[in-house]
Amino acid sequence: MGHASLLCDTHTMSWTRRLGLAAAQAPVAELKHRVWDAIIAGAGHNGLTCATYLARAGKRVLVVEARQRIGGACTIDEPFPGVRMSPCAYLAGLLHPLVIEELDLRRRGFQWTHATSGLFVPFEDGSSVQLHEDDDICEAEIRQLAPGDVAGWKAMSDVIRRTRDALRPANCNDLWIGEAPAREQIEARLGNDAEAIHLLFDWSMAEFVERYLTDERLQIAYLGQGVIGTNASPFDKGTASIRFHHSSGRLGGLPGAWGYVKGGMGMVSFLLADAAEEAGAEIVAGLPIARILPGEGVVLEGGETLRAPVVISNADPRVTLRLLGDAADPAWRQRVMDIPMEGCTVKLNVLLRELPNFKARPGTFEIHHKGQVNTPLSKKQWAESYRLAREGIIADRLWTEIYFQSVHDGSVAPAGFHTMSVFSQYVPYRFAEGDWESHRDEVKETVFRSIGAFCSNIPDAVADCQVLGPPDIEEKVGLTGGHIFQGECLPAYLWSNRLSPRTPTPGVYLCGACTHPGGSVIAINGRNAAMAVLADMGFTGAHGIPEAS
Repeated sequence: MGHASLLCDTHTMSWTRRLGLAAAQAPVAELKHRVWDAIIAGAGHNGLTCATYLARAGKRVLVVEARQRIGGACTIDEPFPGVRMSPCAYLAGLLHPLVIEELDLRRRGFQWTHATSGLFVPFEDGSSVQLHEDDDICEAEIRQLAPGDVAGWKAMSDVIRRTRDALRPANCNDLWIGEAPAREQIEARLGNDAEAIHLLFDWSMAEFVERYLTDERLQIAYLGQGVIGTNASPFDKGTASIRFHHSSGRLGGLPGAWGYVKGGMGMVSFLLADAAEEAGAEIVAGLPIARILPGEGVVLEGGETLRAPVVISNADPRVTLRLLGDAADPAWRQRVMDIPMEGCTVKLNVLLRELPNFKARPGTFEIHHKGQVNTPLSKKQWAESYRLAREGIIADRLWTEIYFQSVHDGSVAPAGFHTMSVFSQYVPYRFAEGDWESHRDEVKETVFRSIGAFCSNIPDAVADCQVLGPPDIEEKVGLTGGHIFQGECLPAYLWSNRLSPRTPTPGVYLCGACTHPGGSVIAINGRNAAMAVLADMGFTGAHGIPEAS
């Protein structure tokens, strides 16, 4: 089972049962006298995945987390008494089936509920559409809203399906596994499919929907899916690729499916931590790293040195640069600095007395509450909100994406209450005047006004609310600029343009969302990094699934 843990008392209760909280103070005096093969800086889900694979290959692995609770952006907090919510990640869809299978996450307790009701979008004119996961039900909805767009909707869905099947088949030929492919390799997979190539590299999200759909309501229903977490307008080149990225998963063997993890998204990280410790990795929390010493290890903020020939950073690449200091390769430093990392999203964690009552489809516990909800913007409002945010001003109306974990999992909130996760953009990282503290209430009111335009009981149903803007996410999670994907995922920064797990500095690697295949709760980034490290160590065991030593 690998190497014995130093902290015996932490094994009286798993990371999952402790909801990711460290059980005891890390014994630094003991840790610094141990010999480690690899140290992983940061216990986000990718770092924990990487640690598990390395430990299963018999490597002596130490994971060092700065905060007392592990998980990074994929964790669980208690923003209000008795309420469990993820501060950032809120829904599963891209978590890689290979990691779930190889690390036996189902046996450990991983469960999820498929959000079959899909995406609900109400419109200003009182109409609405429920874009169900079931194609027949979805077609009926579109036929009722925009009968002339049924054929176009089918064609639009088909290009996503063709692209997913070509690039991400449900087998080892999935291009998300291993080294990032170059554009030539991608185009070879796609053959002469010009639409698929445009989807991946050229089209804006507006171009994409306008190519296939004519009803403007249906067009704007989809626009937000091309800019999720992206500091770009839906009219900007390449944003359609964001739509594909988020539609390319196969969670549960279901193409493009999304759903709710039982207990909250943080359970993914906590289960991975349990898998890492079972394999023999050591995980310690509450120990900030001050410096990476290439080929030697890390220096903690307290001044102690923990030694290992390999350091793998789960931090974003700019934090990694700071930790490397003068040891960073100058050309690589410039490449990292050229990656846009200024966040444009605000996350509201909300406690409700009742679910939103949407005027287009009244009721406070309906089928649309079981999926996701988007409150749309007109094309003019999309352009205006993006322009204003870049000028340091918040628009009067924002796009919102809304989820209700408590509908599927009553354990996350007290009886009689519901949780609502609101993901909204665009907001400034810096305001033209004032700061986030002085604008926090304005942002909250703007988001509730944007939702309330379609509801009869918002904000009246709100019992409490936590507002996390980009600087809050930066401080809370450690993501530079509050960018949830450790840097943009537009075509210029994706596939072979994304950072490699191998840095030019010998002995220093990356394993986070800044690496292929990009951002979201995926975990294959951590696996890919582990495979690179093991290959460089000369490991010759079974590819990806070595048995514990």
